[in-house]
Amino acid sequence: MKIAFFSVRDDEIDFIQTFSKKYQIEVSISREALTLETVHECQNAQAVSIMTTKTDEKIIEKLKEYGIIYISTRTIGFDHIDLKACEESGIHAGNVSYSLASVAEYTVMLILMALRNIKLIVERFASQDFSLNNIRGKELTHLTVGVIGTGKIGQEVIRYLSGFSCHIIAYDIYPNEKIKDTVEYVSLEKLFKESDVITLHAPSIEKTYHMINKDSLSTMKDGVVIINTARGTLIDTDDMIEAIENKKIGYAALDVIENESHLYYKEYKNEVISHRQLAILRSFPNVLLTPHTAFFTNQAVSDMVEYSIMSSKATYENKDNPWQIV
Repeated sequence: MKIAFFSVRDDEIDFIQTFSKKYQIEVSISREALTLETVHECQNAQAVSIMTTKTDEKIIEKLKEYGIIYISTRTIGFDHIDLKACEESGIHAGNVSYSLASVAEYTVMLILMALRNIKLIVERFASQDFSLNNIRGKELTHLTVGVIGTGKIGQEVIRYLSGFSCHIIAYDIYPNEKIKDTVEYVSLEKLFKESDVITLHAPSIEKTYHMINKDSLSTMKDGVVIINTARGTLIDTDDMIEAIENKKIGYAALDVIENESHLYYKEYKNEVISHRQLAILRSFPNVLLTPHTAFFTNQAVSDMVEYSIMSSKATYENKDNPWQIV
């Protein structure tokens, strides 16, 4: 079979070449995203492997014309794919899994950096300001951390946090019986009210859209710390900015934000970028931003490429595919 890879970064090429040989498939590699202008590059392929590019009904119609039977996104999130259009066209689609440690370790790092005001410390040190003004931190061991979403990554974050002896509470629509001895499940309202730190690990679905908003923020502790390594759509960005300005939020560490897809993973040195909310957030001394890089480790990238190939091949060969969604 043949898989057409789109949005390929330089760091993925070796993995694509290695695993295409291992699984005996043919590949084509494009650094461009899958769009109506580039969809022709998947001719003679049976599957496409994409990243976070919006894959809508028009693109899916073209994929159907070219005989594509499977769309694999090399990400855990799949909200950029029109699944309804896939079902109507008869094209299957799926995501991938990857090293849980990548995002979980990054999350704990962001929590610690937020609590210790690392952004301000580093910036001031660079300008030879070695004073202690406004940089006194907090110790995680004395705080309550609320984990929203206890899927695989959320569970791994809880496992890491347990080593800090902090009080951990969690919310999930479907509580996991296996970790009830480690974490206290509470209502979402109680989590908002009692947490010193809130870390988000929920999927981007209709029920979670803007779950952090003006109303939920009003119930939180003054000075609450918000961590997001999941999806930007979980937070109403305008409401968050207002909460930072009125000091309801003491610190925010965000690896993801709303409307990031046209910016992240590209270089815009010395350019004006069209994201007013990002500009405002960057101006705050108590907001730490990273460009959706929590996943970005050697093991995770290897997993994303390999599982995309394995997933596509499994569907092509009519075998069980644990990553297939539709």
